[in-house]
Amino acid sequence: MSYKRVLSWLALLLSFISLFFSSWIIIPAPNMLLLRLAVGAPEMSPWLFGLNLLCLLLSFFCIRQHQLKRLVCTLSLIGLLICASVLVNIPLTQMQMAKAMKQGLGKDYLEQIPVQISAKMQSDPFSLVNTFRGIPSGKTRHQTGIIFATSAGIPLKMEVYQPPAMGKYPAVIVIYGGAWQYGNPRANSEFNQYIASRGYTVFAIDYRHAPKYRFPAQLDDVRTALSFIHKHAVEYEADPERMVLLGRSAGAHLAMLAAYQPDALPVRAVVNYYGPVDLTEGYKTPPRPDPINSRAVLKAFIGGSLEELPNRYQIASPINYVTRSLPPTLLIYARHDHLVQARFGRQMYERLRNSGNTAVFLEIPWAEHAFDAIFNGVSNQLALYYTERFLAWALFSQ
Repeated sequence: MSYKRVLSWLALLLSFISLFFSSWIIIPAPNMLLLRLAVGAPEMSPWLFGLNLLCLLLSFFCIRQHQLKRLVCTLSLIGLLICASVLVNIPLTQMQMAKAMKQGLGKDYLEQIPVQISAKMQSDPFSLVNTFRGIPSGKTRHQTGIIFATSAGIPLKMEVYQPPAMGKYPAVIVIYGGAWQYGNPRANSEFNQYIASRGYTVFAIDYRHAPKYRFPAQLDDVRTALSFIHKHAVEYEADPERMVLLGRSAGAHLAMLAAYQPDALPVRAVVNYYGPVDLTEGYKTPPRPDPINSRAVLKAFIGGSLEELPNRYQIASPINYVTRSLPPTLLIYARHDHLVQARFGRQMYERLRNSGNTAVFLEIPWAEHAFDAIFNGVSNQLALYYTERFLAWALFSQ
């Protein structure tokens, strides 16, 4: 077999592979197995764009057979157009996010951030270079396996990430997601290390899991962790007067609940990455498709269906705790999210704003749930850029 013939068949194979992965940018995942592809494809769109472009070039220069060339060209062009749908939307999304931040925090919010803090932050919302090489992070200190409580015989642990030099730093308390059923404080370690390297003490905390432990056990554990951190703040070089709660998915739900309780320990702000806010409506109108089986997840967490326990669903919904004088809240959602629909985040934002609270709603048009699992991905670069600024504004300017 000739060299040209081998390249022809290689180009055909690569074009099928690149189009298959690219297609998950627009195809909703019907199950959890394929959800990984739907999460990763838009975040890796620059890589996939390059692969589709390579296939197109191979078809022009290496394939002689007319029908084969046309097939590879067609597959590659479709893949390029799908990937381009993400890349061309980045500038517009940046502008919309910048506008939302100024609308929520004030036009001069960046001027309120000390220069020495802003100098450490990412200079651009999106960097193609960082997509390929990774987001640079500085040195940190890391303590692991710290037991902050024992609940029902279960030791609850946390990870602590600190800047390299000893000092007293604002604290970011991170709560992982996982449908309230799985996960651990080691999740999203790249994010935790990055934030710590920028001058924060990061506490990544644990909580008991459903279905063995049902609500409000998880909320109780988060509140216990907050009490422990307040009590031991000096030991871990954290400022108890400057703390932020940050959660993802189920963790974001717990972060909001903990911060919005009438008797909550004070925090400066809350960051919600694609968290459930209205469990009642979430049960009534699950997403379509529904890869995680939302109603089954909620039943396991609450202990029964909405028909059986309507009051408990209300009690477990952060949207029902919105009153005046809540901590400023940053809400980041994905428009293509098929686990927690973005419309719920917008409803939460509107409820907060109408109640006189400070809130910012950022929506990423192409992203799926858990987009920030790809730390150097397109969506997380945008989310990280504005999360940094929100944290700095909340913890250093007030």
